[in-house]
Amino acid sequence: MHKLIILSTLILSFFSCSVKEKPEFLKVENIKIKESSDEFITLTANAYFKNPNIVGGKLATEGISIFVNDVLMAQVASEEFKVPAKKEFSVPLEAKIPTDRILDKKNLGGLLNSLLKRKIKVQYKGIINYKVLGFSDTYDVDRTEEVKIKL
Repeated sequence: MHKLIILSTLILSFFSCSVKEKPEFLKVENIKIKESSDEFITLTANAYFKNPNIVGGKLATEGISIFVNDVLMAQVASEEFKVPAKKEFSVPLEAKIPTDRILDKKNLGGLLNSLLKRKIKVQYKGIINYKVLGFSDTYDVDRTEEVKIKL
């Protein structure tokens, strides 16, 4: 009888800790050029979330594309991220864009315009997946920002 009460209490506790809602996607900010070389330009950004649940979970980027001056340049490379419980948090997004892709003939007009203005238009667009206890949901990401070029 004693074991049945303990087991019932554990099962009741487990089901009362259910996932009430998915973490709230707040914004994508801090789009920056982290590093540039002859081979690559590394762009970084942070996707901000707020998790109201008492359980965590995992977020994974899936096919987030980066457009520079409206031309597809790269895909975000990110590992699965552990979501903390009852907290605001950010997921780092990073992509390496081959320099020769930016200097392609198709992009030359936009590149010259960007150099004159000393700004490039960077857009992050795609999906972030959230998984916890068999529950899964997605977030659509579509953020555009003007990034200053340092010459």
